[in-house]
Amino acid sequence: MILAGDIGGTKTVLALYSKNELGKLQCELEQTFASADYPQFNDLLSVFIKPNMTIDSACFGIAGPIVDQRCQTTNLPWIIDAQELVQKFGTSKVKLLNDLEAMAIGMLNSCAEDLIELNPHAKNKNGNIAVIAAGTGLGEAILYWDGKQHHPIATEGGHSDFAAQTKQQDLLLNYLRKRFNNHVSWERVLSGNGFGYLYDFLVDTGFAPACPAVPAKNETSSYAGDRNAIISRLGLKQEDPVCIEVMRLFVELYAAEAGNLALKCLATGGVFIGGGIGPKILPALRSENFIRAFTAKGRFESLLSGLSIKLSLNPNTPLIGAANYFAN
Repeated sequence: MILAGDIGGTKTVLALYSKNELGKLQCELEQTFASADYPQFNDLLSVFIKPNMTIDSACFGIAGPIVDQRCQTTNLPWIIDAQELVQKFGTSKVKLLNDLEAMAIGMLNSCAEDLIELNPHAKNKNGNIAVIAAGTGLGEAILYWDGKQHHPIATEGGHSDFAAQTKQQDLLLNYLRKRFNNHVSWERVLSGNGFGYLYDFLVDTGFAPACPAVPAKNETSSYAGDRNAIISRLGLKQEDPVCIEVMRLFVELYAAEAGNLALKCLATGGVFIGGGIGPKILPALRSENFIRAFTAKGRFESLLSGLSIKLSLNPNTPLIGAANYFAN
């Protein structure tokens, strides 16, 4: 059996796969766990793995940096060590991947119907692929093309410096510097919490009055926990001036950073967009605003204008990637 996992700070998804007679993977068992309910990863594994199960290979996509096949998870007190798992499962085929590495592999193995092309002028070519995913945080990875196949490369690019490109973004950067002690990363604006930060910036700088339906930024009620989703929904439905501008600005920034990553790895093979936010704001990502901001790179506008930009609709892409790591 192939054990695959998608390990995040909020939830962990584990699945067991086998190969059918055609050599295709098929899922035998899948289970989702609340990560915080388990003091260590081994406690969770003990619930999922039954005593009579034989694990032939195991691969896990983890939200955190992997160093020497060992990970201290970013938002959990877990330490996950591949060597310890080798002993536990009795197989040398154990691999820890950054969650964006797993997502990148998953996108290469996705069904065509799970990917939506956002660039109407795309020209499909071989080459490196940029992978970007906004969700709880901002993940970035690269699929390096060696002339025959792609190889995933992890990055922590989401924590690199946010770069302003317009007068409005100049004001945004200065606003966020005060809030985050001078260092402002791309993740601050391109994540779930980013909707709230963009909204607060626009209200505090007088773009338009606050929306009565949006909880105040210091509100502590349970309703306030849905604040980012409320802002996003009102923006998509064109129901409030501030929220509409939040969505426009979020899409502009998402496109700009996707274009930055494409330039950094010369992504002639295109761009994959993953994460939980993209499918929820698909109508906004299909706007001219997105393509305009993606290609606004001066002398390299013509290069970017023909790149494929595919959005993944499948939330299980990292799990698919982990399952396929040893399967191919």
